[in-house]
Amino acid sequence: MLKVGFGYDSHRLVKGRKLLLGGVEIPSQFGLKGHSDADLLIHALIDALLGALGKGDIGTHFPDDDPEYKDISSSKLLKKIVLEVKAEKYLINNCDLQIVAEKPKLQSYREKIVNSLAEDLEISKAKINFKATTNEKMGFVGREEGMAAYAVVSLIEKKLWDFYNSIEGGE
Repeated sequence: MLKVGFGYDSHRLVKGRKLLLGGVEIPSQFGLKGHSDADLLIHALIDALLGALGKGDIGTHFPDDDPEYKDISSSKLLKKIVLEVKAEKYLINNCDLQIVAEKPKLQSYREKIVNSLAEDLEISKAKINFKATTNEKMGFVGREEGMAAYAVVSLIEKKLWDFYNSIEGGE
């Protein structure tokens, strides 16, 4: 069976915090406000993975009022969800990820972000597409009050993956 999940997250920009996107620190005067490290790209990805599994959302698994998760690395949370994907006997087939932000420009960080996520997800970089766009100066993103991220993932049952590989000779 193939499953698809969708995730979204947004956070307000604030001074005095690091800007982490996809597990990569991005130089910026502003960071994202949140209970954890506020890595909204990973948060959207977690929601997409949980959605594909039919297991709720990030807030259900990692409540923002639980002191255990205060300032926690979102990469650590993602790794916990990857274990759930494996426990359900699924593999990550692909991820399509997008950040919407006016600043900073993120194209030069694309490779670092993809590498970081591939490591956390334990998948090939070829299975991750990352892109960034602006909101054409519209809305809270356009006014540079915050950022948003979207994620779509597909999961494939491990036994189906193994079957396809046996008849096609690999990835």
